[in-house]
Amino acid sequence: MAGKRLTPLSKLLIVGAILGLGYYLLTNLVANPKVKEKLEEITEEMEAPKKGYNNVLNIGVVTWGGYAGGQYFNEGFKENAQSRFYKDYGFKVNFKVIDDFDASRDAFKNGDIDLMWATIDAFPTEVAGLAQYQPQVVFQADWSRGGDAIVSRRGINKVRDLKGKKIAVAPMTPSHSFLIWLLEAGDLTPKDVTIVEVPSAIDAADAFKSGTVDAAVVWSPDDADCVSKVAGARVLESTKNATHIIADVFVAKKEFVETHKDQLKDLYEGWMIGASELNASDANKRKAAKILAEGLSQPEDFCYDAINNVRLATHGDNENFFGLNQSYNGVTGEDLYNKMKVKYNNLGYSTAGAKSWRLLSTKDLVTKTKSLTGANHTPEKQKVFTAVNPELVDKESLSSKKVSISFNTGEYQLGENAKQLIDIQFTSIARAFANARIRIEGNTDNVGNRNSNITLSKKRAQAVANYLISEHSMPKNRFIIIGNGPDKPVPGCARNQNADCKAKNRRTDFELVVD
Repeated sequence: MAGKRLTPLSKLLIVGAILGLGYYLLTNLVANPKVKEKLEEITEEMEAPKKGYNNVLNIGVVTWGGYAGGQYFNEGFKENAQSRFYKDYGFKVNFKVIDDFDASRDAFKNGDIDLMWATIDAFPTEVAGLAQYQPQVVFQADWSRGGDAIVSRRGINKVRDLKGKKIAVAPMTPSHSFLIWLLEAGDLTPKDVTIVEVPSAIDAADAFKSGTVDAAVVWSPDDADCVSKVAGARVLESTKNATHIIADVFVAKKEFVETHKDQLKDLYEGWMIGASELNASDANKRKAAKILAEGLSQPEDFCYDAINNVRLATHGDNENFFGLNQSYNGVTGEDLYNKMKVKYNNLGYSTAGAKSWRLLSTKDLVTKTKSLTGANHTPEKQKVFTAVNPELVDKESLSSKKVSISFNTGEYQLGENAKQLIDIQFTSIARAFANARIRIEGNTDNVGNRNSNITLSKKRAQAVANYLISEHSMPKNRFIIIGNGPDKPVPGCARNQNADCKAKNRRTDFELVVD
């Protein structure tokens, strides 16, 4: 005989009884000290990091938009369970904002942070002081693209106008590096100006607004604030054009790198994914701005602008930065580090203890990351310049650098010595200011027919441009070619009165022109 079916009420009573029994057993088991201890052990084992992984990576940062890729991927500054580092890789990340430079270095030395920020341009000045920790540059976070600027008072419209003026700058910082490069582009040196040393770029802005200096190297958005509060002030130049001078990187101790290789690789991979998502989407930048606003205690618009004032480095950018792309003709980390080591040393800031780039950098994170493919992870492309129009021919330049290039009489072909001179005196500037146009003006002495000299001088200027295009892969439309012939002699040599003056007039002027 078939059994009777249970009524709905009977089923409900049975389910209730089972749940009640389960609750009773569970609460009583958990109350048992031995059972509780065992459950805690199991939980600890489940949450324990993999071998060579820290539960939490502590990263030291400053108030800057260039670290947004990691902070966005982390869903905040503090360690949290919603972090994609935690969800995808099994560890948490904590960003510590330490704006005081010395305090950030002390935190690194003491082990309070595992990675610290640095900029490659200024890093040579501090390497010796970190020698016992064997610092390693592990990846690039960004290039400054407007985050650093030089503001100037009324009447200072070109770099050469800075001669003899007072300039506020924080020494041995990215601001200082930027100033050194800009002065060189204008045929000046720091000895041609009066440097007023201040603790930070914020103090530089205050000095400018107080009227105690003629110019200052500041951070954005302090540049806009300075211009609005000082009548007649202007932004003389910023890293929107000086694209490859200030490179933010992260540094770890060599021992930490060797014992946490896989975790650092995972950190790099997640960070690069975050950066690529921000580069591809304004909506993601808006989300990141909210995260930065909370973490930095700054207005959301300030943080959004800060993100847009950098180039967030992708995996492809890191391949270029570490010299892994053989076809790349731009600025590498090694180029910048070596050049600034020499520049700071020549200014009296000893960099003799700065080790070679090969001993200071590790390419492992970049070379071992194979999963980052596709358009979002490719390197930044060169700026596309429009064809030169008549307005650009006569437009006032930002800076002018004179290079004396020797040609055989009546000829315009570049010899090997001329090419080497261009590389030594100008190519690095052209790469550093990659978003500015280059006007090349050929000049001659007064020997021979004027019209012939004008034609010859233009051919010589074009020969220089052709060399930079073919040898250094610079865009053809970037160049504005001018042939002055004998019409623009150097001051004091207008009559070409002697052999020395004639030699000075046989020159090539390189000018940076901002679109």
